[in-house]
This record gives sequence, C-alpha cells and structure tokens, in this order.
Amino acid sequence: MKTQKIDDNSTGTRFDIVATEMLPMLSRAYVHVLIEGKRILLNGEQQKPGYKLRAGDVITTDFEEAEIDQIADIELPILYEDENVLVINKPAGIISHSRGRYWNEPSVASFVRQKSGQEGERSGIVHRLDRATSGVMICAKNADTLSYLQKQFSSHKVKKTYTAIVEGHMKLPEAIVDMPIERNPKAPSTFRVGANGKPSQTKYSVIDTSKECEMLRLQPVTGRTHQLRVHLAHQKHPIIGDTLYNGKEAERLMLHAQSLEITLPGGQRTTFEAPLPEIFRTEMNNAISA
Repeated sequence: MKTQKIDDNSTGTRFDIVATEMLPMLSRAYVHVLIEGKRILLNGEQQKPGYKLRAGDVITTDFEEAEIDQIADIELPILYEDENVLVINKPAGIISHSRGRYWNEPSVASFVRQKSGQEGERSGIVHRLDRATSGVMICAKNADTLSYLQKQFSSHKVKKTYTAIVEGHMKLPEAIVDMPIERNPKAPSTFRVGANGKPSQTKYSVIDTSKECEMLRLQPVTGRTHQLRVHLAHQKHPIIGDTLYNGKEAERLMLHAQSLEITLPGGQRTTFEAPLPEIFRTEMNNAISA
C-alpha cells in the first residue's frame, strides 16, 4: 500500500498524473485501469482520473507491489550503466511497460527494477519506444535521475535519431514534415494528421535508395505518440512492416532508434548508439535484387 498527501506543489494537478508519479513502473493508461477498478483511491473514495487535486487530498493505493516481483526476469542488451542510469538496446517485440492484459509480461520497466535492486526507490522509464521499435532507451535507477532526465525530454533538449525503411521514394532528399497529429476517433489506438492535433515536426533525410524503398534518417523535433509512423504514412510512404498504418507486411517494423544524445546527471553531454539490426540491410538488399 502507498499513501501520498497532496501539498501546495501538486495542487491543481490531475489525479492520474500524481498517481502515475507514485507508480513510475506503470503507464498512465494502466493507472487509469487501477483508478477505475477502485485500486487507487482519493480520500478513500473512487474519483475520476482528471480530477484536479487540492492541498490535503490523500491518494491511497492497495496495489500489491509484490505482484510486480512475480514478473519473470528478462535480460536486455546494455549499452551503458552507472549508479544513476541504464541505457539499453531494446529488441523489437519487447514492451516498455508491463500493463493491461500484458501485466505479467517482462518489459523494459521490469528489467530496470531488476537491475536497480533498490526496493521502494522510484526509478523507471524516462521515455518509451513502441513494442515493434528497437533501439536506444535510457532509463533511470532513482527518482532524482528520473526527474532530471524527463525534464530534458519535455524541454526538447534530447536529440533522438531513428533509422527507418519506407515504401517508395520521398519527393525530396531531405525535408521537415510539419503536420499536427491527433488521436483517430475511428480507431482510438491509432493517430492521424488532423487540423485539431498537436503541433508535430519530423526532420528526415534519405540515406539509401533501392528500386522499391528508401532508408531514412529521422529526427523527431516533437515527441508525439506514433509521430514518425503517422508522418511517413501521411506522406504515402509508410514504414515497411507498419501494418497499423497501411505499410506492407514484413518480418518486423523497420524502425530503429539509432542514437540518443542527452546530458547525464554528472553534467556530461553523451551520445549513445545502438547498432542497426542486420535485418535492415537485408531488407534493402532484397529490395535491390527484387
């Protein structure tokens, strides 16, 4: 059980946001499930996730953290580790958070808890990659580091570079796609370009070309969910393997988080790189010989 009394600093903040901060190993979507299931209460009663908190409010959860420990151990490739951070090369197919119907599935979050070895210490996921996306992820091993790194993401001080293989050929060898993204009301688990969406910008450059596809270097200026996938699909050049956005079927989604540049807690600006999976080169070679 966890309990947190709301002070002036959290007054006016949404209930679900503070609850998620209490449980950093969980996504806000799963925290919603717990709130709706009366497992996270406000002042002893069920409350809506969007409720604006007041000083003196008390959030209580009867969520058994022991259940978290029942998730099987998992081993992931480590690119860098110190007392504050853990940087991994996430394989495609691994989820960032164990949540919802995937509650007992090993994830990056469960791996971080496994590696940090600090019972009760708030650590966890700083940013997320989709299950189908591979590549660099930086994770925090304590609460101070989590806050320090997340502030860099929210203030756009992190430089992220992705590699993708898309269908067809882009109109320009390099450009910025500047189109707002909103949730698709017809398919709530997906997103689309829409006038009422949030501002979203993606830089791209072509780095290799074959008869049927191109390999791109992508740099998201903003960090919307599915941003790269939506922007490219809207250009009529979906990422190969991205069947969610009308891409052709492939062995996997051809999207890889290649590098991440960030300032570590000690103040050093560092770039972490994850080698491009061999299947990307194979896909390009197959397209050339097709």
